[in-house]
Amino acid sequence: MTRAVPGRERRRRLAGGEKGIMGELPEYVDGLPNLCGSEQTIEAAIATGRDQPADLPVIRPLFQQRIWLQMTPGDGPDRLADVIERLRREDSRFHVDGGSWTNDLSWVRGYDQVLIPMEQASSLFHERVLARGIPSDDARYRKALFHLLAAETSCYRYWGEGIWTDYGTELSRRTADIITHAF
Repeated sequence: MTRAVPGRERRRRLAGGEKGIMGELPEYVDGLPNLCGSEQTIEAAIATGRDQPADLPVIRPLFQQRIWLQMTPGDGPDRLADVIERLRREDSRFHVDGGSWTNDLSWVRGYDQVLIPMEQASSLFHERVLARGIPSDDARYRKALFHLLAAETSCYRYWGEGIWTDYGTELSRRTADIITHAF
């Protein structure tokens, strides 16, 4: 039977010791659990048995908690917009423009060609499928959801302009057509 290793010591060992690949990993960054690591570090963590969902903390995007601390269920979109605007004024780092795993790209600015059709397809799915209470085991629901999720795949935004954004735009158009004709 293996002895449980406290979190900080486990991270130090997984990082390869004091002078390992990543050195000492801080337990928290900006008040959030540090879940960063190289592929080798992640593989080592999984090898130690840390692959069960109960063992891993809930992951939330940076700053998201600041929104939820000021909201209560049912506050609505107007209250949300007010909270987001206030947080932007208080902290110039705060934004909800989306983010990438590299944290240096805007997932929003400059990509209206692909994002607007995605948003339209998503809104249509909400209005015609979710708001009407269509059961999730309905074949039309599943087909529409499949196409919506395929259309919203980040690859269409991540790979820039040209053929990839054209693919995303076309899938969003097809999703809207499927929803419009099926519901």
